[in-house]
Amino acid sequence: MKLFHGSTEIVSTPEVRIPDRTLDYGSGFYTTTSLRQAQDWVRRRIKEKETHKGYVNCYEFDESALKSMKCLIFSAPTEEWVDFVMNNRTQRGFSHDYDIVYGPVANDRVYAAFALYEGGLLDKQNLIAELKTYKLVDQLLFHTDTALRSLTFIEAKEVTK
Repeated sequence: MKLFHGSTEIVSTPEVRIPDRTLDYGSGFYTTTSLRQAQDWVRRRIKEKETHKGYVNCYEFDESALKSMKCLIFSAPTEEWVDFVMNNRTQRGFSHDYDIVYGPVANDRVYAAFALYEGGLLDKQNLIAELKTYKLVDQLLFHTDTALRSLTFIEAKEVTK
């Protein structure tokens, strides 16, 4: 399976990183099967960092490695997915022991809905119903060094403003 990671750097050797902010699935190395999602992310980072270029790093993922790892898979927005994302986003120090987590990306549009949920203006069932109307892209988090060993760097494609 081909995976993509957007960055302002070429990342030929991925590593688990502890973020300086809360993320959907916790610390690790985030990828997606969507080239467009990775390109869009790079363009946002280029604007934020006021740099002129970034890269979509491409990897081959050895899916057979999944058999030997602890994985958490969300094929669609569910109550469990909402709880997991909210725990990662709101509980300082929240951690999990999965090697790999796969599921929908909670992008800016999704987070507007999450904000309504957090504020008590939307219950969990209506949040999920709302999210199921969106075309959501995916993300695959590599949370451990063991998981990262299943990735092989292929190339980095330059992205400009």
